[in-house]
Amino acid sequence: MLRRRLRHQSQQPRLRGAQVELLRLVMDSPGLRVREAAEELCLAGNSVSTLVNQLVAQGLLRREVDPGDRRAALLYATVAAEERIEAWHRRRRVLMGELVAGLSEQEQAALATALPALHHLAGGLRALPDGER
Repeated sequence: MLRRRLRHQSQQPRLRGAQVELLRLVMDSPGLRVREAAEELCLAGNSVSTLVNQLVAQGLLRREVDPGDRRAALLYATVAAEERIEAWHRRRRVLMGELVAGLSEQEQAALATALPALHHLAGGLRALPDGER
């Protein structure tokens, strides 16, 4: 629901989930190879290549030849991608802030108490081997 609300506020064409995942991964690991991105996202290499081509066409990713292996490409997010993702985060923070502010003090306290457990769960998901995600 949060994504849907935020999508309605955006003037830009919608990015699919896999495109956003790839962008975030590349932003976290600039210079990532397509093969490495495919492994991290548990996708086929040709699927990631298709996503890369789409994002390059939209001006959100740039592909550079790997100087160590001229057959491989290194991926980098563009300034436009970084600005777009940051704008999304800003809108999400504002919306969540408004929603949390509308909760009672008791509900806010319960939410704050639950946050460490939720962070622990998220960390557990990240620690699972790729086949179990």
